[in-house]
Amino acid sequence: MTQTTVIVGASRGIGLELVRQSAARGDRVIATVRRENAKAAPLEAGAALALVADVMEPASLNAIASMVDEPVDLLVCNAGVLNSYGGIEEAAHDRWAWLTVLMTNVAGPFFSARAFLPQLERSEAGKIAILSSGMGSNERAKGNAYPYRASKAGATNVARNLAVELSERGVSVGAYHPGWVRTDMGGGKADVPVEEAAAGLLARFDALGPDTSGVVEDYKGTPIPF
Repeated sequence: MTQTTVIVGASRGIGLELVRQSAARGDRVIATVRRENAKAAPLEAGAALALVADVMEPASLNAIASMVDEPVDLLVCNAGVLNSYGGIEEAAHDRWAWLTVLMTNVAGPFFSARAFLPQLERSEAGKIAILSSGMGSNERAKGNAYPYRASKAGATNVARNLAVELSERGVSVGAYHPGWVRTDMGGGKADVPVEEAAAGLLARFDALGPDTSGVVEDYKGTPIPF
């Protein structure tokens, strides 16, 4: 049975590969990109309907959600940024870095979920997958990348709370660590090919349901301590 999947943040990296693999297996894919001129081969080839949305702007997400008049079976909240990495004295951890990272990585999934909630509730088994990170685990603190780590802890917290609130509304929610992936963000030294990460994530999204809602795990299904 064909499912409708919305992937928020799909112009490159993991999001783009999720579009490619979802479309290849027959899903109807609706993808969002932040800029009108975003270049993404699967999007240009017509594998997905591409819409422009800024996850920091609720009105932007609401506008594209209003264009979707069908049930949404899976919402993937993938949009994310990492713009500074050092410790407490890192000058790049400035007001703008904190604002951008927290708004994109924490508020973005919340705004996305709220925008598409009516369509998710119309699905027989609506699901929300929030791309978090093991870097947001309090038990794995390293004393660096403060804005990003805090944002991913926040994203996981949003996922866990949505799982509680939406359980009675028939929508399941999970938070997922994609691994250290070879993308623009992860860098060339990362140990997980983007194709492997995306395939593993799709398998985890398929396994998500009422009995597993609230899960925090990696792309292989290994639980992540929070």
